Amino acid sequence: MINSSSLKSPTTFANSAGQLHNTVSGILGSDNFGPDDYQAGLAVLLLSLDYDPRLSEFGREMAWRELCKTLYARGYLYQQLAAHPDTQNMPIHSPVVITGIPRTGTTALHKLMALDENFQGLQTWLIGNPMPRPPQSTWQQYQSFQATLKQLQERYQHAPDRLAAHKMAADEVDECCLIMRQTFTSNIWSCIWSAASYDLWLQTQSELNSYRYLKTALQLIGSNDSSKRWLLKNPGHIAHLDSLFAVFPDAKVIHTHRDPVKAIPSLCSMFIKSHDLVEQGRRNLRAKLIGIRELEKWSAAIHHAETVKAQKPEHVLDVSHQSFVEDPLGEIERIYRFIGQELSPTAKAEMLQRIQDDPERQHGKHHYQLSDFGLTQAMIKQRFGQYMMQFKK
Repeated sequence: MINSSSLKSPTTFANSAGQLHNTVSGILGSDNFGPDDYQAGLAVLLLSLDYDPRLSEFGREMAWRELCKTLYARGYLYQQLAAHPDTQNMPIHSPVVITGIPRTGTTALHKLMALDENFQGLQTWLIGNPMPRPPQSTWQQYQSFQATLKQLQERYQHAPDRLAAHKMAADEVDECCLIMRQTFTSNIWSCIWSAASYDLWLQTQSELNSYRYLKTALQLIGSNDSSKRWLLKNPGHIAHLDSLFAVFPDAKVIHTHRDPVKAIPSLCSMFIKSHDLVEQGRRNLRAKLIGIRELEKWSAAIHHAETVKAQKPEHVLDVSHQSFVEDPLGEIERIYRFIGQELSPTAKAEMLQRIQDDPERQHGKHHYQLSDFGLTQAMIKQRFGQYMMQFKK
């Protein structure tokens, strides 16, 4: 288990791979981090940390902590695989995968469907400590669970307005990308701090190995709940549907849609919220670079996704954010028909209660403007083109 207070960041990141591995190996009691295919991405990421961001003192410590946590989770997974080798024979049958441009309601839909006990998901604390999922009644007894609670409390203490943008909880389901980043070939690194050099390298890489790693993690974590169907969520999947289907050929994908004029600046706003804490100065410049990057990334992702969807129409269901907001239960019932699963009365009642409670809005409104990120409606409409005509809501 990573103890943040005992970690000290290096003077420079570029030559710190040895220090990183030694630090994490000492905590784990093992130097087995699985195949070396993660090393290239890690090397580029470390170089980028010295070149791209102007990290504050807090930012340097946070970056080092994130690197240690991620490598620790990878090492912990392979430690657990050695103890439970039979898990790699576990089948992953027709997982339900929620994806779409970020800020299109994927989180709300994910957490609503996760109330159904017939699904299993990736709880936040298990993402950082991959192991066969123990009975929920025992989670409080695990030091790793308590550590995750503490880390999340510290995160929102430092940046409380992130609650309105995207809330995480140790015992709730979270995104696949937090597992997939353990391959160090992941879009998520470019979201935490300025990492343009790493991002350029990433654009030349296949993420197929990240999907294979995800499958390995799911087989391990779900081995005690093999009868339950996986419910997964990650906006990033929309950019890699071909890799997703290569590893999970019978997946059922729920593609959420919202007007990009609303979704893109909302995403940019979420990324810029922690800038002043992690980096020094250049906020306005980074905001505009984020705007350009996210506009180009997600418009390209959508166009690529439509090509893949055309090849597997029976495996993808389109869900409008507006329709989900106006009639959430009606959309849930449509989704259940698509995935061929019965919605039990118990799950339905729990979903109706969550809809009434509306927890996504309890932490205030998420404020943002297009101009903050150098964007205009015309720019977004031009890049998304025909997609805007198909999914206007």
